[in-house]
Amino acid sequence: MIRHIVMWKFRPGTEPEQEQFLHNLRALQGVIPELVSSEVGRNVNGGEYDAALVSEFRTFEDLETYKNDPRHQAVSALCKSIRVDRVAVDYEVL
Repeated sequence: MIRHIVMWKFRPGTEPEQEQFLHNLRALQGVIPELVSSEVGRNVNGGEYDAALVSEFRTFEDLETYKNDPRHQAVSALCKSIRVDRVAVDYEVL
């Protein structure tokens, strides 16, 4: 199993777009077959990043398929337009 974790820092003044992005990201669950599970949430304790995604895939190939899926690409494009920073880590769950 592959765990994919992403965190974003959003540009101030983009709150409606942020909510749309997070909603659209959650909506990918059950739509893209390679996405085994996902959790999306806002940071409630302040700090460096505003929101995070924790998702799981069976293989690294499934993760790449997800990243290249047009539905994910559309959600990602919205994110790119409102973020100021992004960090990600992928690792194998043992």
